[in-house]
Amino acid sequence: MRLGATWGATRAERSGAYPCDGLCGTADAAYFRAVTVNAGAGLVFRWLCQLRAAPYSYDWLDNGGRQSPQSLTPGLERLAAGQTAMKIFELKHFDASRSLTVVNKQRRGGREVFGEVWVSYVVESLSGGSCRLIAKVLVRYPRGPTGWLMRAILPIGDLAMMRRQLLNLKRLAERDLAAAS
Repeated sequence: MRLGATWGATRAERSGAYPCDGLCGTADAAYFRAVTVNAGAGLVFRWLCQLRAAPYSYDWLDNGGRQSPQSLTPGLERLAAGQTAMKIFELKHFDASRSLTVVNKQRRGGREVFGEVWVSYVVESLSGGSCRLIAKVLVRYPRGPTGWLMRAILPIGDLAMMRRQLLNLKRLAERDLAAAS
């Protein structure tokens, strides 16, 4: 398996079907990230909707130094195709309380550098009130030297950023569950 291609995802999760599969078309690469969250799927999905407000990764790097909201923002769970997520993505598909799929926006410097990036975030309930938060990333790299460079660095960079994002969402959902108990 390629360095940076997976973090936390099981073999079954890597072989499953995701909404981005039918939206992206042919991809050059697929990356998987997943984490178990000791909170219910509904609460985790609610935190996933917060990606409309901020990236929840390394705020100093991808959120202009502003801290991602640490409490749920009312209304962000009302999803509609075309909404902005994480500043650079557009919401393309969602299944209320289960998944959302985004694609990076067509804007100067975005797709020319990174290529076309599709991400499906899926929340799967587990027994005992916990769940899995799984992300599948599909990439169509740009052609030429930029594409070659992105093939080398994007998997590692995305792994670092998305790992932080998923762990932050996990921490916040588990914190909220503990506070409600």
